[in-house]
This record gives sequence, C-alpha cells and structure tokens, in this order.
Amino acid sequence: MTTLVFGHKSPDTDSTGSPIIWAWYLSEVMGTAAEPVLLGEPNTEAAFMLARWNLDKPRIVAGVEAGTPVVIVDTNNPAELPEGINDTDIQAIIDHHKLVGGLETKGPIDIRIEPLACTATIMRKMIGDDLAKAPEGVKGAMLSCILSDTLEFRSPTTTDEDRAVAEALAADLGIDIPSYAAEMFAAKSDVSAFSEAELLRMDSKTYEVGGKSFRVSVLETTSPGTVLSRKDALIAAMPTVAEEDGADQVLLFVVDILNEEATLLVPNALVRQVAEKSFSAAPGEADTVVLPGIVSRKKQIIPNLAL
Repeated sequence: MTTLVFGHKSPDTDSTGSPIIWAWYLSEVMGTAAEPVLLGEPNTEAAFMLARWNLDKPRIVAGVEAGTPVVIVDTNNPAELPEGINDTDIQAIIDHHKLVGGLETKGPIDIRIEPLACTATIMRKMIGDDLAKAPEGVKGAMLSCILSDTLEFRSPTTTDEDRAVAEALAADLGIDIPSYAAEMFAAKSDVSAFSEAELLRMDSKTYEVGGKSFRVSVLETTSPGTVLSRKDALIAAMPTVAEEDGADQVLLFVVDILNEEATLLVPNALVRQVAEKSFSAAPGEADTVVLPGIVSRKKQIIPNLAL
C-alpha cells in the first residue's frame, strides 16, 4: 500500500516541498512506495517553487482513509491534519515545531523533531550521502524550503545547520541565494488573486491563549503596503473567518521581510490587549501597530502571546 506523505492544511513552501523530498527518498532510496500529497492549495511561493524546479504539483486530498500508511512532516498538531488522522497508520513524524500532543499510533514509530528552522534541513541530515542520487528538482525543493522558512537567514529561527545546508545546495545547483530568494519572496508577495478570507487562512495556525482560541495568521511579504491597502476589508472578514473556523479571534501579522518587522492589525479591544500584553505595544485607538524585529511566528509570536 502506498505511503502518503503530507504536511499541514495550509501548504507553504516547506509543507509542499518536504513531502516531495521525503516521498522521493522513501520510493527511490528505501524502496517503499510513497506519494506526496497536499491538504490544501499551495501558496504562491510554493507554486513558484514547483514551476521553477519542474516539479509536479502533488494531488490535493480532503481526507485520508483509515488504515492508510502516512508520514507526517512539518507539523505534529492534530488540528492541522485531516480528521481521523489517528485512524491512519502513522509511520513517522519529521518536524521542527514544538510537540503538541494528541496523535496516536498503532505501534512504535520513527519521530524526528529538531530545533531547526526547516523540516527540509532535518531531512537533509537523515538522507545523508544518498542525496547525491536526488534529481535537481528534489535538491531545488530542499533549498527553497530552507530559504523560505529562514526568510533568507533573517529569521531568528535560523541555525548554522540551516545556513550550511542551504549554501551547499546552492553551490551544487549553481544558484545565487540572494537572487533566487528575491524571486521567491516576490512570488510570495503577489496576493492579488486571493480573497480576504483566503489571505487570513493562507498561513495560519490555531492556538489557545488564556482561554481564548486564536487563528494566528502570518503574511510574509516584501511589499507590505500591498496587503495593508486591504486592511479595512481584512478586518471586516475576520469575524466570519473566526466563526467558521471555531476561533474567538483572528490575529493577522503582516511581516515585512526586508525591514524585519511585523504589522499587527488591531480590529478590537481583545487584539489591543494582546498587543499590549504580548509585545508591550501601545496601539491606542489605531487599527494597526508595528512590531519591530518580529518576523517569526514560531519563535517570537506564539511564545509571547498573552492576555
């Protein structure tokens, strides 16, 4: 039976590229039939990566049948995975996020969780010398994942290992990192085709803070003005998205990649309280507040959220 490899429900570059990398490794090196799949439509940067490296877009699945062998990558949070995930046959988890809990397996499995910026960096270590057998597209996906998750080494989540792997891959592929990263970020910044609801869900995760459920959304861009020009419409869409997704509030952080800061939209008193308690920010009556130096949801936003 073919093993399905997938990440979370909001496929960014890492959750799109890592399933491709690991499915290649399982199929071509380990001799285990595997297929990368997605749990949603990839974002614009991930779509750029697929086109740039001539990779087929993995098929999108709404759910996974009970008993299906699966490998979960770039998450270990059941809320970000298909309903009934515990009825599948989880074979392995490869991730770089904090351990959430709630997943159940049919037996002992391989779990690899490391404090690195990117799942693909962990995979590079696990694949070892066998990476020499990988086609250019797999290596290109690996490089893209690392540059995306580290924001071209700007993110505080970046480690020496992430940088070393990316630089070695770039040298192997003949890629100039600044030029290629600029292309990636330009693709990520083009959000003109998306509705406000789609933007709020594009790169988001749900977290409980002080008894409240927050959908924490991040939009990383080199053109923050393009997103912020839609501020009023985004704020108007927040209550509907929150209600439909079972959250109390949407928190939207527009991350300016080049200036290394985030703008938090402040639609009401609850978010104003979050801004004050979490980041010592004082938005006053304004509907936005700039948070200097804040670029990472995993390391700077989520750990600091408070009410």
